[in-house]
Amino acid sequence: MIHVTNGSGNVFRDLNLPDADVLQAKADLVYRLSQIIEKRGLSQVQAAEIIGVSQPKISALLRGRLEGFSIERIMRFLSALDQDVQISVRPAARRIERV
Repeated sequence: MIHVTNGSGNVFRDLNLPDADVLQAKADLVYRLSQIIEKRGLSQVQAAEIIGVSQPKISALLRGRLEGFSIERIMRFLSALDQDVQISVRPAARRIERV
């Protein structure tokens, strides 16, 4: 019999990483950033110019290297790409502890 454990929806939490919710938020924002860059057909150099960072920083970000990038900074990148970023607060979904 194969034992299967359902994920929580946050891979960083499932890996017991510190600040899992922050890491998940960053990953979600970077995913959106990458979609916009791809949809617009921008090269990393072009995206970097628009955002105001170097191409290596864009490369690192798009490769999932989130350290050194705050949520606020990633939100500014999205704003530079003409995106409205909203912060929403709502009651948390009930968390179910899984064994």
